[in-house]
Amino acid sequence: MLNPIEGEIFYIDKPLKWTSFEVVKKVRARLRKRLDVKSLRVGHAGTLDPLATGVLTVCTGRATKRIEELQAGVKEYVAHLRLGETTPSFDLETQVDATYPWQHITREQVERTLREQFTGTIEQVPPAFSACKIDGKPAYKLARKGKEVEIRAKTLVIDEIELLECGLPQDPTMAIRVVCSKGTYIRALARDIGVALGSGAHLTALRRTRIGDVTVEDCESVDHLIERLEAEEMVSPDRAEQERLEREREKNRAMARQRKSELKLQRERRRSRQSQL
Repeated sequence: MLNPIEGEIFYIDKPLKWTSFEVVKKVRARLRKRLDVKSLRVGHAGTLDPLATGVLTVCTGRATKRIEELQAGVKEYVAHLRLGETTPSFDLETQVDATYPWQHITREQVERTLREQFTGTIEQVPPAFSACKIDGKPAYKLARKGKEVEIRAKTLVIDEIELLECGLPQDPTMAIRVVCSKGTYIRALARDIGVALGSGAHLTALRRTRIGDVTVEDCESVDHLIERLEAEEMVSPDRAEQERLEREREKNRAMARQRKSELKLQRERRRSRQSQL
């Protein structure tokens, strides 16, 4: 039986072109209707760009307090890059704005560059088209208005980076697997890889395959989750509140028993000291 008010955690395979907030909005609307409540806390742990797919963690009710903990887990991505072209957003959200030579790049050069320059602790400047805050506003809102955005470099960790596919020398495309810390922008990684190879690059596809111990195979589609929320039994808001109050009462009783035991021990120690005088 689901208890969305006390807190549930859902693992969703985010669809292409959906924002993370749209997934949250869909889940929240279905739960509010099913529970017949006007408000319900629902949030996601770890934003995925609209053009990315894969693991998205959605929390409800009191489980939203765990969002920071959940999104801190190590993440794994599979990213597809195209060399020789850049875009302002570093992915396909915007049009190509510059082209560069790529014919000089070899598979061996790519593997060496990934190993030597993009493994371990690195510095990365997040994209202007990102949720990083500039004077309290998300950077992407300023960037989409054509305003200059200056973001400081951040320190992050790339645990693993592996070349999965490489079209060189005929085709300037490749696919990489990245295992990294929280805060890593794979779009910015694509940009930096292009620069390191003496060219340019942008992301053409991105899939998050793991957060912590949760893999994409553990996830369900949005449609499947919505069907499940419609079909499964749920704890009503009144019952959820009763159960919460009972847990609070039991917690208070346990604290009272512990305090009583501590006071008894203190009295026994005082009596023992007095008897020794």
